[in-house]
Amino acid sequence: MVCFRLSLVPGSGLVLLCLVLGAVPSYALELNLTNSEKATCLYAKWQMNFTIRYETTSNKYKTVTISGLGNATYNGSTCGDDQNGPKIEVQFGSGFSWTVNFTKEVSNYSIESISFSYDTHDNTTFPDAKEKEVFTVYDPVAFRIPLDDIFRCNAVLTLQEDKVVQHYWDVQVQAYVQNGTVSTKEFLCDKDKTSTTMMPFVPTSLPSPTTTPTPKEKPGIGSYSVNNSNGTCLLANMGLQLNMTHDKVASVININPNTTDFTGSCHSQTALLRLNSSNIKYLDFVFAVKNENRFYLKEVNVSMYLDNGSVFSAANNNLSYWDAPLGSSYMCNKEQTVSVSGAFQINTFGLRVQPFNVIEGKYSTAQDCSADDDNFLVPIAVGAALAGVLILVLLAYFIGLKRHHTGYEQF
Repeated sequence: MVCFRLSLVPGSGLVLLCLVLGAVPSYALELNLTNSEKATCLYAKWQMNFTIRYETTSNKYKTVTISGLGNATYNGSTCGDDQNGPKIEVQFGSGFSWTVNFTKEVSNYSIESISFSYDTHDNTTFPDAKEKEVFTVYDPVAFRIPLDDIFRCNAVLTLQEDKVVQHYWDVQVQAYVQNGTVSTKEFLCDKDKTSTTMMPFVPTSLPSPTTTPTPKEKPGIGSYSVNNSNGTCLLANMGLQLNMTHDKVASVININPNTTDFTGSCHSQTALLRLNSSNIKYLDFVFAVKNENRFYLKEVNVSMYLDNGSVFSAANNNLSYWDAPLGSSYMCNKEQTVSVSGAFQINTFGLRVQPFNVIEGKYSTAQDCSADDDNFLVPIAVGAALAGVLILVLLAYFIGLKRHHTGYEQF
């Protein structure tokens, strides 16, 4: 049985939307799924809208915002069974559909993925669309929540994939509701946590603040790739060692390629490689094109679970590593360090990446990091040579001057 209520956003919710997203109509969706015993098994209440950029027949781009969800239906929503997890499916407008999938672990459940589909055959919403077809964007969220908690996030959460920007706010959701009663214990998103003053919880089992991490052996080399409609578009081979400092405690973690999942996306100017595992929510490497002829590592974002149950996060979108010409790959067999922040660094081993212009799924000619060292040594060598010439000239001058002076004395 599926029960739902659709209502206009209260005034305060509309104020938040106007401040962040602009004054557009919006609706709050509320869904209560019950099982065969008429007990609640999944509860969700949230607001969302979508901004879509599409190309017209005149080769120009238009942007449309989808926010009127007043005719939403929930066909396909389910509490799940022994083989499949719970799922929310929402249909609205002319050919729009939205799906969120949940999975369960021993003591946690995850918002596993979110997908959104839209149909550009709808001439009212997409007038003069150049491509008439159904498009789907998929985001592997992999956000983990304690099993007995309800997830809440009043702040605006944004997902951006390809030409679609998704906004979510005033979110409350609990999959795997226990005993038919929605929990009152809330698990807050990071953005909501920053607005609440909380005393940090430090378990007594944590090492002392002066503890230094035990050195680890080199990590295994993982092979990662990203595909799009044209085939393989990104290649990466690397061993990754994460160095982090949290609550004055330093730790080192080697990423195990055999237990690490990967996904990503490729665009003309940017490319993304995302890694995740049981304890890593996401580790993102974002590459960009510069000067239309080179690529580099521009951004790294990480969010992961620590042994004490807390979440460690770091981000930097102003990096400049792994620089190489477009049409080639970047390679560095020696150990390198990517400094993301004062509290987070990544050591790489056996690195080779090519985020653009991959042909037939193979690496192109590599630019080796030793070339960077050579470029650094060239001005030093030139300077040393000039200094040597100058010393020789001065020596010759003083020797000549001395001989000339001695000749005067003899005379």
